[in-house]
Amino acid sequence: MPLAALAHNVTFLHDLAIVMIVAGLVTIIFHRLKQPVVLGYIVAGVIIGPHTPPFPLIANEATIQTLSELGIIFLMFSLGLEFSLRKLKQVGATAFIAATLAILVMLCAGYSLGQIFGWSSLDSVFLGAILSISSTTIVIKALGELGLSKKPFAQLIFGILIVEDILAIVLIALLSGFATTGSFTFADIGMTVAKLGSFLGILLVAGLILVPRLLNYVARFKSNEMLLITVLGLCFGVSLLAVQLEYSVALGAFLIGAVIAEARQIARIETLLEPVRDMFSAVFFVSIGLLIDPVLLGHYAGPILAITAVVVVGQVLSCSLGVFVAGHDRQTSLRVGMGLAQIGEFSFIIAALGTSLKVTSNFIYPIAVAVSVLTTLITPYLLKNSDSIVGWFDRAAPVPIKRWLDFYTRWTSELAEGERHFGLGLVRKWGWQIALNLILITGIFIGAGAMRNRALAWWPGIPRGEDGMKAALWLGAMLVSLPLLIAVFRKLRALAMLLSEMSVTRATGGRNTDALRAVAANTIVAVGTIVLVLIILLLSSTILPSWKLLVVQALIVAATAILLQRSFTKLYSKAQFALQETLSQAPIPRHETAPTALPAMMRDAQLATVRIAQSAGVTGKLIGELRLRTSTGASIVGIQRDGENIINPGPDEELRAGDEVLLLGSESHLASARTLLGQNQVLSGH
Repeated sequence: MPLAALAHNVTFLHDLAIVMIVAGLVTIIFHRLKQPVVLGYIVAGVIIGPHTPPFPLIANEATIQTLSELGIIFLMFSLGLEFSLRKLKQVGATAFIAATLAILVMLCAGYSLGQIFGWSSLDSVFLGAILSISSTTIVIKALGELGLSKKPFAQLIFGILIVEDILAIVLIALLSGFATTGSFTFADIGMTVAKLGSFLGILLVAGLILVPRLLNYVARFKSNEMLLITVLGLCFGVSLLAVQLEYSVALGAFLIGAVIAEARQIARIETLLEPVRDMFSAVFFVSIGLLIDPVLLGHYAGPILAITAVVVVGQVLSCSLGVFVAGHDRQTSLRVGMGLAQIGEFSFIIAALGTSLKVTSNFIYPIAVAVSVLTTLITPYLLKNSDSIVGWFDRAAPVPIKRWLDFYTRWTSELAEGERHFGLGLVRKWGWQIALNLILITGIFIGAGAMRNRALAWWPGIPRGEDGMKAALWLGAMLVSLPLLIAVFRKLRALAMLLSEMSVTRATGGRNTDALRAVAANTIVAVGTIVLVLIILLLSSTILPSWKLLVVQALIVAATAILLQRSFTKLYSKAQFALQETLSQAPIPRHETAPTALPAMMRDAQLATVRIAQSAGVTGKLIGELRLRTSTGASIVGIQRDGENIINPGPDEELRAGDEVLLLGSESHLASARTLLGQNQVLSGH
């Protein structure tokens, strides 16, 4: 090995050793003092940083910053694993309302504060953006350390953080345009949102169909190493894809984590990833401490303290108000608000963007880091004392105000119950399906447009030159989109029939009811078809060929749609079924694991062996999915399969036809277990 490379490796090892040793010592002290470990990591970064005398303890900060990027990936990936899409669906409306309100309020507050300080307009705009996004990584760590991650209000916090992170991507893109042009355009905003929505839609749909099935296949080999490497490959692969598409690694890591959270092996995956995540997340928080310059903090102490106060008060009030407006009680709303009173990693990204574009002053980035550290210090105490603060508010608030707040909460709950009408439910369901298909179609055409220049470079001799390439890309995009377009048209017709029946009743239409309904349905279908055609033309504006080629290709597309309509419909139905199957299957419960030790008192325990029949409903199920011990009291302690004995099988072991399952439990427990397993004949009992 060359001496230079050897020296670099020694330097890297030296820096990593210093980081982990100092972090370990400081966090032990913080743990003994019953303080949040996150703060210990940050203090460790300050101790070993370049600004702390007498001399810096690490030689290459860039290496630590690179490792901290891995920490962000693992933290966001872990958030995705914790917060599945089913949970996001439950809190989606609340999260969107609260996140949007908080971002708008903090944008205005940050801009106003910058103007009060006498800063430039661009400094003030970037300050507002920096203050508008709460820190996902800090909140995850703080909630985990305090044991609050499973609380209902914590799930709302996770939902708001997810929406904020997605909106932060849009905000960063808009700030880049604003910094260079000095203004926002609706076209830029629309294109940014369309690209991001397409990326999210395609990745989530394709991931939910393919990833769980890939993990099911890998899990059959019973190798933790294979499963871990496969999961890490997916994590880094999607993170790289996000970066290639000019999004953040954090977004890609979170999205693939949310997809993997729907897999049946989620509990096993979380167990395997936990030590890796903890190591790199420690490096991430230490790297934040490295950026702190005590001298600079003293120079800008006034603005830092003022901005910190605005962040804490503004985030608590705006997030609490948003959650309350969405229909939650004041106690839950306040707890959510107090969990979001900080800024973090996206604030650093926004501050770094202003610095790299040379449109903000040099002091913006250090101030953002200092405010993040101070709000990080405050967050654990707000979360820990949230019940006391909520209790104080209930005692101090005037009775009329509390009555009005309770009335609003009851009113929104009753309103939500009243909206659960069968017809309206179908309208929402089909409307969302149409919207999702349009998002996927949008992604296909945006991808085709992005390939135009590259495709010409790959095939410069294509017939008819650029027009021929446009024709090929347009035809390809239309053929790929055909199953989705056919599905949109079918959903549109069904939606039109439903809306016509809901709008024209027998009482109002009389003898002409059927005719009026037909007119209404046909009008809706006609208008929807025109809108769909206009959307396709708008999306394909960059790859539309000459009108002669377009007419020929439109005929080809129409003929293909007519001839292969059934095949496309079956293909779409299979994909839809696979997606629904992934979202409907129950994940393995965390607590449903095989017994590791038998209880001391086993006087009533018996063993029985049963065979899993081909027609049994449990065939293909995982042990964890059955919840056998929870529902019957009996436990599976062994499986004999094709001459192989599986002792003490885990919750992710799949039951197969012909398996001889050894059960442990009392007589009544075994009887219940036989019923659940669909087994009437006992092969042997003890």
